[in-house]
Amino acid sequence: MLTAREAVNASPAAARVLDLGCGIGSVLLMEADRLPDARLVGVEAQDVSFALVQRNVARNDLGPRVTLLQGDLRDAEVQQAAARAGGPFDLVSGTPPYMPPGTSTPSPHPQRAHARVELRGGVEDYLRAARELVSDTGHVVVCCDARRPERALDTGRTLGLHPLRHLDAVPRAGRDPLFAVFTFAAAGGETPLVHERFVARDADGIRTDDYFALRTFFGLPPQHRPERARE
Repeated sequence: MLTAREAVNASPAAARVLDLGCGIGSVLLMEADRLPDARLVGVEAQDVSFALVQRNVARNDLGPRVTLLQGDLRDAEVQQAAARAGGPFDLVSGTPPYMPPGTSTPSPHPQRAHARVELRGGVEDYLRAARELVSDTGHVVVCCDARRPERALDTGRTLGLHPLRHLDAVPRAGRDPLFAVFTFAAAGGETPLVHERFVARDADGIRTDDYFALRTFFGLPPQHRPERARE
C-alpha cells in the first residue's frame, strides 16, 4: 500500500502507468483505483501470479484500462512490448524482492520464492527497466531493503534519475524499518531528498495516525477489527 500511495502522490495526474513485477496486481489495482483516468500496463513473469493478476483485473472490470504482459522485465523484448502498450509512461512503479540470493532460504513454492528473493534481479534491474520506459517528465517509485538504501539511490543517480523521497516503513516505534520506498523524477535539478518515516504502530502496539491515514487514502474503513483488549 505504501508503494502505491507514494506512486499516486508522485504523479496524481498520470495518464500512462506501468507497474513492473506486478505480481497478483496489488499495487496495480490500487493505482487504477486512485487514478481513474489512467491507462495501465502490468508486467509479470511468474505463471501463477500472472494468472491471478489476469483474474483480479477481470473481477474488477478493469480490462479496458489495463494491459498485462507476461515476461521478465529485464528482457529487451518485454520492455519493447511495454513501450508499445502504453509508453513512455508518466509513472513507473515496482515492488522488487529485496533479499539477495544466499541471504534467505527460498520458499519451496516458486511464487513465494520469487516474491521474496532476488531470483530475477533486484531494485537495480527494476530501475534500469524503469529508466528505459519512463517519460522525460515522469516519476519512478520503487521499494528496497531499508538497510541498503544506497542500492536504490546510487543506481537511480547513475541512471540519471533524481531522488525526491525516501520513506522508511517502520512496523512499530523503536524498531528498524521493514523496507523503504523511493521516489525519483526523470528530470530535475538540485531538489533536496526528503527522508521520512511511516510508523504503523506506536511503542505500545497501538495503530498510529500514519496507519489510519494510509487506509483513508485508499477509501478503506479505519481498521479491520477493534483492538484486542490488553491483559
